[in-house]
Amino acid sequence: MTSSDGVPQSRIRLAILDDHEVLLDSLSSWIGANAPDFHLVLSASTWLQLVHSDNFPTELVFLDFQLKESVSIEARVRTCRAAGAKVIVLSSLDTRESRDRALDAGASAFLSKSLPMREVMDSARGVMGVARASSQQQDWRPLPGGAASQQSRPKLSAGEVDALKLYVAGFSTSEVAQQMNVQYETAKTYLRRVRDKYAKANRPASKKADLIRRAAEDGYLH
Repeated sequence: MTSSDGVPQSRIRLAILDDHEVLLDSLSSWIGANAPDFHLVLSASTWLQLVHSDNFPTELVFLDFQLKESVSIEARVRTCRAAGAKVIVLSSLDTRESRDRALDAGASAFLSKSLPMREVMDSARGVMGVARASSQQQDWRPLPGGAASQQSRPKLSAGEVDALKLYVAGFSTSEVAQQMNVQYETAKTYLRRVRDKYAKANRPASKKADLIRRAAEDGYLH
């Protein structure tokens, strides 16, 4: 990465803590493919894994607000800040209380997980005081293992899209059925059709991790 006057700049060392391991993998792949000005040196699924890593502290840490662990968001943010890292809290629980707790503890930003990743990374650049590189105008480049394009993007029905979004958000097939108010076999059929359509587009998605990547590539995962 270079500055506007052509002087080379080092990449920002980034760590992510999120206990949804498949989502963590997908976010890591997205950043690696689309944010060359960041160097993701640490992806952790537990608090201890983060703080005990030889790569901690980093310059910036993305913290998931809702961890299954008992360590509070305040304690996590303050520990990272004390170590010299700036913190952005990501959460699916976008409430005034959760936002206030994170920011009062010293987080630089509180962002909803519903935001597209390009907006999350632009916020991260703002926190770190760097501009977006001119080469990063493209909203999406394929994740490793995928080759998203208009030609290879399967045409999914409304039901298939709804089932896909719920499934990659962490719901089981039976929970997808409940959320959609359909029978279990119907939800199962929707997901099977989604996988079949991606396979026909030469973008296999037999494993859940691969399906999440396909969803991210095509804008279904934010």
